[in-house]
Amino acid sequence: MAAPARAATASARAALRPVGAVRPLVALVAAALLLVGCGGRATTHHKPGTSHQEATGSSGTLLAARDEDGHRLRELPAADAPTVRVEARPDSEGGWNVHLTVERFRFTPESTGGAALPGRGHARLLVDGRETARLYGPWGYVPPGAHTLTVRLHADDHTVWAVAGAPVQATVRLGATPATAAPSSAPAASASAPPSTAPTDPGRTVTLAITGTTVQPPPSRIELKKGERLTLRITGDRADTVHVHGYDRELPLSPGTPATLTLTVDRTGLFEVETHESGLVLTQLVVR
Repeated sequence: MAAPARAATASARAALRPVGAVRPLVALVAAALLLVGCGGRATTHHKPGTSHQEATGSSGTLLAARDEDGHRLRELPAADAPTVRVEARPDSEGGWNVHLTVERFRFTPESTGGAALPGRGHARLLVDGRETARLYGPWGYVPPGAHTLTVRLHADDHTVWAVAGAPVQATVRLGATPATAAPSSAPAASASAPPSTAPTDPGRTVTLAITGTTVQPPPSRIELKKGERLTLRITGDRADTVHVHGYDRELPLSPGTPATLTLTVDRTGLFEVETHESGLVLTQLVVR
């Protein structure tokens, strides 16, 4: 082969070597880009100016309404929404130990800041209308003094769980001095409350009839104002027990015999009335 031809061949080979050497690197980069675009590990980071709920929240319906601190409300159907009850017990060194009883909800401190998933999140304590603390478990503490305490349930993305446009929350009025907390089975919501006289207003009466798995009238929501008196008059065709969630009130039923339960709805929120044995939801109380 002539010298010029050999020189041209060697030059062509030298030019091809770098291209072959970078091919594995190009393939790795392409694979990485493909992985990112097709479902890498979920992240809670988002662009500046985009809220957690706008970036990660997908459960329920995000409402335009906000609470006092600017957190948006996230609406869920009543059957899926959590509920909360609060009890305050005097502490031996002053103040109040707060205990929460929740249903369809668990505390998830490990995922705070992530997406809003039903039945998960944390609680916030509002003392006299101002947020003072978060709770990542069922127990908390409130300093001494006369306060109105509200406990509100939030999703992991900091939105407020809501039903019928109202936050899922419970409110208790704390006395100026420690007093014996009401038993958990008692209908009173406050840890210390002044003596009250019997109400002169008979309040509202709701009559329900249970036949097999049918409830008449069909289950619906009963809108009530806090402090209103409610009487449930229920007749069933089998022995059972009616339970008013959030108030821990029970009513035994005997076949064909009307039974009556009267209570004052002094806690705000959504509360279900259901039977224990048959598991029927009879109605829902929405107290504002």
